[in-house]
Amino acid sequence: MTRVADSRYPQDIAPGGAGTSITEKSASRTIQSVDRALSLLELLAAEPHGLTLSELADRSGLNSSTCHHLAATLVARGYLQHSSRSRTYVMGTRLRELNEMAKGARDPSVLLADALATLGAKLGHGVQMAVLSGNSLITKLRFAEPSGAVSEPSEIEKMGAAHATATGKSILAWIPDTELVKVISANGLTAFTARTITSLSGLIEDLRHVRRHRYAVDDEEFRDGIVCIGASVRDSSGAVVGAISVTVPAGMATQEYRKVLIGEMVAAGHEFSRKIETATRFGA
Repeated sequence: MTRVADSRYPQDIAPGGAGTSITEKSASRTIQSVDRALSLLELLAAEPHGLTLSELADRSGLNSSTCHHLAATLVARGYLQHSSRSRTYVMGTRLRELNEMAKGARDPSVLLADALATLGAKLGHGVQMAVLSGNSLITKLRFAEPSGAVSEPSEIEKMGAAHATATGKSILAWIPDTELVKVISANGLTAFTARTITSLSGLIEDLRHVRRHRYAVDDEEFRDGIVCIGASVRDSSGAVVGAISVTVPAGMATQEYRKVLIGEMVAAGHEFSRKIETATRFGA
């Protein structure tokens, strides 16, 4: 059985033209004009000082008219820039912009922003997402408690408080021991309240609980009067890429209500991890 090039695009099918038979074992059909445009991009990517139209045509093997129309289209779309003074074409900014967009789309804090906001609205409490960057705990997303009754902590102080926060412990529980030692060596085990865990053995035991039950609790360990419950978020490989937590006043954090919030946060951690896995799988 053979396939025949689509007659609607007689000049744009490569290899061959209209009516060219292509066996099923041969390479997939390609659009010749797209292939040529990409060739121009590749040529100019290797020439930071640019090329003139005649140089582009010569190196690409295209005639000047075809080369000019392709280059003009790429200029119009921002993939190339044309200098009227030097008469050269150079790479435009569009490829870099697309690359940055792609990176942003794979950033967990970008992927999960809407879902985290929805979770906070559902629970009626402040929620946040944090990551471990080097030895510092960095808050990437935060949606404040709707009534504003709970004040936000100092981010500078929180950077060195992974051992005293629900997001921090949700991450520390899963990193290698060598990395855990580095984080502790860099930040210490500062006592932020009378409840803060300040011994290595105590922290290790608490992190074992996190691994066993899949959630972490900051029981007024970072700030008096505030309880946070957190869960880790993983990528498609299973590696922990961050953590989420919910913040509630200690007066509301009864044992029964804690069970409710723990269930919500563990479920959210699983859901958010699936979102990241799906985005990775489909190249978002």
